[in-house]
Amino acid sequence: PGNRVLLRSANNPTMVACWLAVFKAGGVAVGTMPLYRARELSHILNKAQVRFALCDVRLADELKAAGAQALSLEQTVYFNSDASDSLEARMARQSGEFRNCDTALDDVALIAFTSGTTGPAKGTVHFHRDVMAICDCFPRSMLQPSADDIFCGSPPLAFTFGLGGLALFPFRFGASTALAEKPTPDVLPQIISDHRATVIFTAPTAYRMMADNAEAKHLASLRKGVSAGEHLPLAIFDAWQRKTGIKLIDGLGSTEMLHIFISAAGEGIRPGATGRAIPGYEARVVDEQGKPLPPGEPGRLAVRGATGCRYLADPERQRKYVQDGWNITGDTYKMDADGYFWYQARSDDMIISAGYNISGPEVEGTLLEHHKVKECAVVGAPDAERGMLVKAFVVLRKPEDAGSATVKELQDYVKGQIAPYKYPRVVEFVDTLPRTETGKVQRFKLREQERREAPPPR
Repeated sequence: PGNRVLLRSANNPTMVACWLAVFKAGGVAVGTMPLYRARELSHILNKAQVRFALCDVRLADELKAAGAQALSLEQTVYFNSDASDSLEARMARQSGEFRNCDTALDDVALIAFTSGTTGPAKGTVHFHRDVMAICDCFPRSMLQPSADDIFCGSPPLAFTFGLGGLALFPFRFGASTALAEKPTPDVLPQIISDHRATVIFTAPTAYRMMADNAEAKHLASLRKGVSAGEHLPLAIFDAWQRKTGIKLIDGLGSTEMLHIFISAAGEGIRPGATGRAIPGYEARVVDEQGKPLPPGEPGRLAVRGATGCRYLADPERQRKYVQDGWNITGDTYKMDADGYFWYQARSDDMIISAGYNISGPEVEGTLLEHHKVKECAVVGAPDAERGMLVKAFVVLRKPEDAGSATVKELQDYVKGQIAPYKYPRVVEFVDTLPRTETGKVQRFKLREQERREAPPPR
């Protein structure tokens, strides 16, 4: 008991079985994304002091390379293999009887690593009681699932959004789950259709692509859709509702808190708002000193409740995240008089230009409403005169539209929709945006690029 076990595979039944096996044996599960390379895996192995690994043989090469740099790793067992020492062979030699380890509520169940939107992945520690708590908070209050529901989606099981939505929640409520190893937005509609899925978990980007490209008949079995991983722009909410008649359930959660803690469902949804603190949690907006701010004032989001943040071997980051019992999530929000939270930006996505505070996601959401824009990311670019310039990286629906005329068209559009000082003074057309494996835009990479390319101060 207590040994840390790395799990490495795509979304498949064996991966779920490995999660449950580690829990039952009293180990600590450390899930990893299938696309991680040796550098990322070695960071996780060393940070979590992993002793054992259960790995899909198809993903063996990178783990072997990482293991050479990890002194703690003692043994790796591979599955999806015909070898005599494979997991399948070992299982065949054992009886079907197993006595669960007598774990306590406050024993560690898993170490989840963040997805790397702000830099190297950080380890977060969660107890057995946390696993049960998330099952009885978000799904019970927002989804109200039954045994007839069939869950599906795209987030990897190594990502806590996926672990909850595609494994823990269905098990808790006696429902089913349809797993796919490569659940891309062009494949998801067929998965939904084939399995008559009723609940889907995925990111805003996938909803946008399915709203654009999927046949409505392939989505007809759905009754609820959960969007998380990054902010849900109103344009995507509207596009999905037009396509399916379903109001997306936006959810704010974090790896640090294990799953979603702010959301709304059904008639409680206010388009554009993330939602309210769900049962089991409370949230507020505070200033830099931690004092609550009045409704309508932007500030730092603070939350506490059924789960909480415990960083792995990182006391400095722990002190910054947990202040006076409140978890400071790194998001800037406004709260209205009814307790609904309205997303402004990640705290590091706020752009201060010529004294104005500008929300990058607000500019992104406005650009996404333009018919020529497929995707975009907005960051602050260093500028000697204004401190920062609002810069938009834009993926066009038709690449041939790139040019100065479209730049002006987009700038004028933003000026006409929101305060003119927020318009992107610089627009760069790109083929793709940098993303994590879970689909989140890595804006920090764009910011770093801008800092590198900025002229030295005179």
